[in-house]
Amino acid sequence: MFYYHKWGWTVFGILTQPPKAIMKTSDIIIIGAGPASLAFARHFKGSDLTLTIIEKSPLDDIARPSYDGREIALTHRSREIMLNLGAWQRIPDDEIYRLTDAKVYNGDFGDALHFKVPKDLSILTSIDRLGNLISNHNIRQALYDEVKDLPNVQILTSQNIQDITTNENQALVKLANDEILTSKLLIGADSRLSFVRKKMGIGAMMNDFGRTVIVFRVSHPLSNEGTARECFLYGRTLALLPLHDKLTNCVITLDNTQANEFLAMNKDELALEVQRMMGDRLGKLSLAGTIHHYPLMGVHAKTFIGNRVALIGDSAVGMHPVTAHGFNLGLLGANTLATLILNAHHNNQDIASTALLQKYNTRHQAHTRPLYHGTNLMVKIFTNDAKPMHAVRDLTLKVSNHLPPIKRWIAGQLTGK
Repeated sequence: MFYYHKWGWTVFGILTQPPKAIMKTSDIIIIGAGPASLAFARHFKGSDLTLTIIEKSPLDDIARPSYDGREIALTHRSREIMLNLGAWQRIPDDEIYRLTDAKVYNGDFGDALHFKVPKDLSILTSIDRLGNLISNHNIRQALYDEVKDLPNVQILTSQNIQDITTNENQALVKLANDEILTSKLLIGADSRLSFVRKKMGIGAMMNDFGRTVIVFRVSHPLSNEGTARECFLYGRTLALLPLHDKLTNCVITLDNTQANEFLAMNKDELALEVQRMMGDRLGKLSLAGTIHHYPLMGVHAKTFIGNRVALIGDSAVGMHPVTAHGFNLGLLGANTLATLILNAHHNNQDIASTALLQKYNTRHQAHTRPLYHGTNLMVKIFTNDAKPMHAVRDLTLKVSNHLPPIKRWIAGQLTGK
């Protein structure tokens, strides 16, 4: 049966080449070339499946990502995945920072909820740290370098998308230049404000926290002891992520109404303010690099799949940065979906079948939902500055510190074990 579709003529529901349009076909189209997207694509090295990545940014932004202030706390499971992808080996040893312990404070740097590697886990696996901190730009660079020369992966940059649609046979992407790309499966990996998610009618729980995150590095004379510190002060939150022994990444989270005041400070003023906030515990601070800031928004898609569509990375779930943990979920989701696709392809099955996509959705939702909602609940409790909540925050911290099962579960989430 022939009929006219908005993009051209179709035969039995399959789009044929419309007049004056170029059509290209691949097995998988990925929208977005962030780290989750690149990790997903790297899984197909050596496969005969073809992938096309479409990215709106210019090639230089992808091929040579700039330092952006963000440090990612990678779990041991994430390290294993990146090792298997060949990306971990590309990161310089002196830019992989050991995360030994983590402490959470309320109101000031007094009593802390302290997380260490559980003893039984340390003995059984020889794990000597909670995880590793790696700069976001190093992760992106390593993954891009692994993907850029793969013969079955094409990266199209500086491309804007005009429209997306799917049917029972294929996904179709129309670019701004009227070029049309088709595939068996479409992957949305295009940020927390995903165009793919919106276009495919997939709803999401979105939380605009009304806050700004300001990030920068400081050097100091005293050791940070490889310990991450999260202090929920009244009116703002300060996270300290240990890099080198005497180099720390500072993450200040505060109301949007206060952001301009902080961003107007010069480097010496900002260093002095952070030194005051942490009670001089690391000695005199000096800024060591550039200052960056980001709006704070969390998002969790109600489903990660649609008809011949799957969401990964921040398009699926974007975490509050309080644990510096979000990319672990993006990496895990990419690994879960890619493994299912490769197994289906090996068995000559449809790589975008409803059963396959539903299996991915079920597995990844089980990982992401508890962490997403648990993190948001913790943030809600510990950023409520009403005086009656001060005692609740203190009590929550003290009770949690004396409940080994809770501490062990959280430590397990931090380590990925």
